[in-house]
Amino acid sequence: MNKLRTVLRNRASSRLSLRKTSFYFLSGVFVSIPFTFYTKTIMNRLCIMIPAFAARIFSTAIFTPFLEELAKAYPLMYRQGDTERSIFLQGAIVGLGFGVAEALIYVFMLGAPMAIRLPGILFHTLTAPITAYGIAKNRPLPPYLLAVTLHFLNNLSAIYDLLWLTTGYPILITTFTIAWYLNENSSNSKTHILHRSGI
Repeated sequence: MNKLRTVLRNRASSRLSLRKTSFYFLSGVFVSIPFTFYTKTIMNRLCIMIPAFAARIFSTAIFTPFLEELAKAYPLMYRQGDTERSIFLQGAIVGLGFGVAEALIYVFMLGAPMAIRLPGILFHTLTAPITAYGIAKNRPLPPYLLAVTLHFLNNLSAIYDLLWLTTGYPILITTFTIAWYLNENSSNSKTHILHRSGI
């Protein structure tokens, strides 16, 4: 019985308030997305100096994963006293906000079908908490590079449409499995991050 109470107390302490949930979702939309698009605009202008095929691979498969995973991690850097699990959840919410905003841009501005963008929303919701796990553990680089690698593989396969049909879902399932594993290994102990957001 005491064990059950402890589990329930730990689950309750890792939940996010509506205020925090809204903040991190909107950060994914209004902080991470503009940062990504501004930086990608500069990079795409630099890419005109190399052949189109190489520019597409560099911009989409190599540069974009580094940039987007950093943009999603940025809103997570400014808080203190949260548990590892709540930081993990904050990462998922930022990723969800980013994924939804990106999908709406692709659908309404670039004419992409929404069905094609749905896996992207899930993918961003899964990669952002991988980096968040590293932030919570005060060693963000290895999980960040893992998220970048998964993003690289996903984007590289998306360049070749038929390749994504065979590899995209296995990459998505692998990303889900890693995120699930890290969530299970996140504790409800407080982290010691220097910055504070006031939230």
